[in-house]
Amino acid sequence: MDQAARAAIDWLIEGAPDVGQPEDVLAGLCARLVAGGLPLHRVAVFVRTLHPNVMGRRFLWRAGVGVEISERPHELLETDSYLASPIALVFGGHGTVRRRLVDPDCPDDFGIIEELRAEGITDYLIQPLRFANGEIHAVSWTTVWATGFSDDDLAALEAILAPFARVTEIYALRRTATTLLSTYVGRDAGGRILQGRIRRGDIERIHAVILLADLRGFTALSDRLPGEQVIALLNSYFDGLVPPIEAGGGEVLKFTGDGLLAIFPVADDPQAPCRAALAAAADAQAALAAANEVRAARGETVLRAGMALHVGEVLYGNIGSADRLDFTTIGPAVNLTARLETLARDLGRDLLVSAAFAEACPDAVSALGTYPLRGFRTPQAVFAPRPAQQR
Repeated sequence: MDQAARAAIDWLIEGAPDVGQPEDVLAGLCARLVAGGLPLHRVAVFVRTLHPNVMGRRFLWRAGVGVEISERPHELLETDSYLASPIALVFGGHGTVRRRLVDPDCPDDFGIIEELRAEGITDYLIQPLRFANGEIHAVSWTTVWATGFSDDDLAALEAILAPFARVTEIYALRRTATTLLSTYVGRDAGGRILQGRIRRGDIERIHAVILLADLRGFTALSDRLPGEQVIALLNSYFDGLVPPIEAGGGEVLKFTGDGLLAIFPVADDPQAPCRAALAAAADAQAALAAANEVRAARGETVLRAGMALHVGEVLYGNIGSADRLDFTTIGPAVNLTARLETLARDLGRDLLVSAAFAEACPDAVSALGTYPLRGFRTPQAVFAPRPAQQR
């Protein structure tokens, strides 16, 4: 084994200790191999992942350029270009694929061959990166060296494959854990869980704007429409609500059937997060109205959502049984928001806000009066956004 491969292997076995991101691992590995004499031109790592929208990521290193990261959707797996590609063979368990383009009889059996020739590449090698759980990912190596990869080059690339797969797997597992937690419990909550906030009763008090949303007439819809159509409507409904909330700095903590619970953390002054939440609610209603126009034109069911906003102290953390926990938020402030959302339904309003919320942005809301709310001893002042706030 040559010195370049040995140095790279030792570095990988140590866990690539001087880097912090997966792209840095690839850059560091390629730098060591090139410094040791391997004539690398372009190296790509393909890692599949668990993500609702992303099939996998590609890390592309180019000599003198660095590493670029791109994502591939699940739909890619159904395209003709993918099915006729060498990476499909590797993912399918075929093993290593090599095309030595300097050979006169090198077959043009993959669409990528033309692209490689245009770039002046003389040799192309793609190998499986096998994870410990049996998953197969891939790494490809190319050179523009006149004679292609030598036998020593190929031996070096083969030798580093296993330790490189181990380091790649560590980063992939870390990203998968982060992605799954963000997908199912939220970005901030997922981060807290990864940091060790996993014990029942591990709660902290935070100030936050609370947003609750509910789909009107959901029970009747469920009784009238086929289950698959109900699910499609719910997904479309949440597609309108969630992006504005996240764009405004909020985090969705929970879906409860047709309902949604989100928070906008308050650091010091509640004015900015309250205005952000109000704008998010308006944008969500606007998105729902736009989707309803399309549904109405198709003769389909239109949807209506009711929302409520409040700001106050909540308990934020783990609640549940000994072995099944939920990372959520509870407290009187959440209860008040829920009662306001119910009142919005009763009053035929799309959005109501509390007195505490109105104090943070008084110019954006108008008083509706005081109303009794179940569970609260005194009537509560209730406000609604002014027309200018209802985009």
